[in-house]
Amino acid sequence: MFDRELNMDSIFHEKQEGSLCAQHCLNNLLQGEYFTPVDLSSIAHQLDEEERMRMAEGGMGSEEYRTFLQQPSGNMDDSGFFSIQVISNALRVWGLELILFNSREYQSLMINPINEKAFICNYKEHWFTIRKLGQQWFNLNSLLTGPELISDTYLALFLAQLQQEGYSIFVIRGNLPECEAEQILGIMRVQQQQRPRLIGEEEAQSSAGRSAALNQTEMSFGVEEEVVDDDDELKRALALSRQDIDVEDEEADLRRAIQLSMQGAVMSNKPSESEMGNVKSGSNAGAQREGQNEALTAEELRKRRQAYFDRQQQQAQSNIPQQPDAISTGSVNTVSEQDQQQQQQQQQQKPSQ
Repeated sequence: MFDRELNMDSIFHEKQEGSLCAQHCLNNLLQGEYFTPVDLSSIAHQLDEEERMRMAEGGMGSEEYRTFLQQPSGNMDDSGFFSIQVISNALRVWGLELILFNSREYQSLMINPINEKAFICNYKEHWFTIRKLGQQWFNLNSLLTGPELISDTYLALFLAQLQQEGYSIFVIRGNLPECEAEQILGIMRVQQQQRPRLIGEEEAQSSAGRSAALNQTEMSFGVEEEVVDDDDELKRALALSRQDIDVEDEEADLRRAIQLSMQGAVMSNKPSESEMGNVKSGSNAGAQREGQNEALTAEELRKRRQAYFDRQQQQAQSNIPQQPDAISTGSVNTVSEQDQQQQQQQQQQKPSQ
């Protein structure tokens, strides 16, 4: 497998740059960097000069000649396109000739395509090469990411398909220059595991892959943000629950404090140890009197608790203004004064009697 992949790498294949498909077509055909844009431009200018000289033979002052001079070159343009005449003249340098594939002259020969050496195909302004290397055919289109292996059975179908699509096909006649791929593939055949793609398709897939990766990254960031939001909400919920627990704890503490204060108030009304000691010292009785003192002490404690609650109730009522009570108190005071006056009069009358 390694040797077969290495053999594929030995094939020279120029990929598309700008509109220099004619240059790529020639170099892929010859399997080397034989022509540059400058070389092809020189051939195109030479062809333009030959055409100008032929037009001048009819008279340099003629309208046809002036019209010819005003027209742009038909052999090249600024984009890098070169005509079939430029390609044909470039191949003549190597002793190669172009024959139209679907011409009557060639079709009358009834030659099987697999017995040819190479083809040049043109549609509008695009040129590419199909060449045999060793005993196998390869599509060396510069728009592909690499050479494409073509079986002998598929070659005729491929050429027929190109003709239906509007391509002009030219057969290469002559001896092509020797190349490394021809020598290697003449010894060992190759197998292609994966066919090359069009350069545009590869870029589209790579850009689609980059966009998909970017979307995935944004989604992962979005998921992370959602997780962060969820964590924040969870933290807030825990904080609120802790606040509720604290409030509940505070309320429980307050209730316990109230209970303790009430117990403290009750305990404050209990007789102290000194008082109990006085009670015991004031009693000259024995064990029976001690039992009575304990009973009296419990009864006294009950009374004192009742007195405490009464005082609390009186204090609550004292906060309410009571004018009628003041009036009644005034009347009582007035009655007491009248009694005193009557008593004084009675005392004065007693001596006289």
